[in-house]
Amino acid sequence: MTYTASEVFDFVEQEDVSFIRLVFCDATGKQKNISIMPSELRRAFADGISFDASAITGFGHEEKSDLLLFPIPSTLCVLPWRPSHGRVVRMFCEICYPDGRPYEKDPRRLLTEAVAAAKEQGISVQIGSEFEFYLFKTDEEGEPTDKPFDKAGYMDIAPEDKGENIRRQICLTLLDMGLTPESSHHEEGPGQNEIDFRYSDALTAADQAMTFRMVVKAISAQNGVYADFSPKPIKGESGNGMHINLSVKADDGADYSDAFMAGILQHIPEMTAFLNPTEQSYCRLGEKKAPKYITWSPENRSQLIRIPAARGEYRRIELRSPDAMANSYVAYALLIRAGLDGIMRRLVPPQPVNINLFKADKSVKDSLPTLPESLDQARKIARESDFIKAILPPDYIL
Repeated sequence: MTYTASEVFDFVEQEDVSFIRLVFCDATGKQKNISIMPSELRRAFADGISFDASAITGFGHEEKSDLLLFPIPSTLCVLPWRPSHGRVVRMFCEICYPDGRPYEKDPRRLLTEAVAAAKEQGISVQIGSEFEFYLFKTDEEGEPTDKPFDKAGYMDIAPEDKGENIRRQICLTLLDMGLTPESSHHEEGPGQNEIDFRYSDALTAADQAMTFRMVVKAISAQNGVYADFSPKPIKGESGNGMHINLSVKADDGADYSDAFMAGILQHIPEMTAFLNPTEQSYCRLGEKKAPKYITWSPENRSQLIRIPAARGEYRRIELRSPDAMANSYVAYALLIRAGLDGIMRRLVPPQPVNINLFKADKSVKDSLPTLPESLDQARKIARESDFIKAILPPDYIL
């Protein structure tokens, strides 16, 4: 259900809501929130709730550090793992300066602007992401250990797959919150799991990504285990990816998927610092089905972009390099902008590389362009990119 402000007031009163979490994320994508009481809700909608931007990563310095959170009523959602009496709800927020101007480093706003730019070109982009994460045992004090929760492998079942009931609980919680996971299963690594979402509009998809990580962490902790989304939790085992599926629709009915993909392929080196934002990200790329080369191919999991075997509304572009440490709002915004650039310039993708790049001869691979090999290299490319400078505010976490 999509709520208006007046409906939020009614809901809070009628459903015994005691706490309202106003949610946003910092420049890196880490979720932040402030809780207010129902008595402060009207003030939040009318005047905003202030916070110290200098304490938020990537947001600013001590001088003129006050920013305001304005809740977005349509994003109201109950947190079902909190008490049923004195319930807790959550709303995502817009971030503004005290004079009412939108805050230019608000990650959600960056995506909103990218979606608006696509709409101006008669384009809509649907996004669905596949999230991988590890479950680790915890010690007596509840701190994570380096011991995986199980030793199961790809799509194994219980009792080898000990995460089955946790994934079930996560999916049911997501359903209670109005989110619809598409599938879930055990992944290749010991203790590694995957839950996928069916595509939705880009802004909803990014909100879902934020909610998903919160739910996984909360439900895992309730079950005495630790959920780890980092790109390479265990050396030598599969890394955690966040494969991003993009479906491009045009008002004029034309198929611009190839040009959209060509734009992503052209700009991917410039975007990689934001799609793979940690040092550990570059330990994942290039092994265990994580891509290294800037190539594409149908149905080929050794490529940067795979075109899955799907028809009609399920036809999509699957980008396999991003990991879940990325800020989903920024990642989706950059991908949309890159794709729009490809459409505007009528770019044509290179020929597909229809071979297994993990087994290909070195002489073949040496001729292919590659993703940045380190975070420092990726950041340098991003800092020098006119494409990035035109989209992101200056010094955006680089």
